[in-house]
Amino acid sequence: MVTIVKLYSEISGEINRFLSNFYNINLHLESSLKWEKDYENPIEMAEIMGTFIDNNDKYNINMWVSFDKGLFINVTEHNVNKIIRYMYERFPY
Repeated sequence: MVTIVKLYSEISGEINRFLSNFYNINLHLESSLKWEKDYENPIEMAEIMGTFIDNNDKYNINMWVSFDKGLFINVTEHNVNKIIRYMYERFPY
């Protein structure tokens, strides 16, 4: 089962700036308004979700995550802790 993180922005280069800081390398994305990554291990998504929320005031980006095919959840400061807790309960490996 593959889980997905998607980032969207209305500002060109905003996602590139966030991901360059997150990965600590200079990235050049094909599409500057959206980004998607698949994770074989859903627990690995917790780090980027936490970093996204901790820096939410610095970037104009929206994050969506999917644990089930075709169902995406918008990650916000109000639900990120519940989403991460759910991940550890559902995927305890």
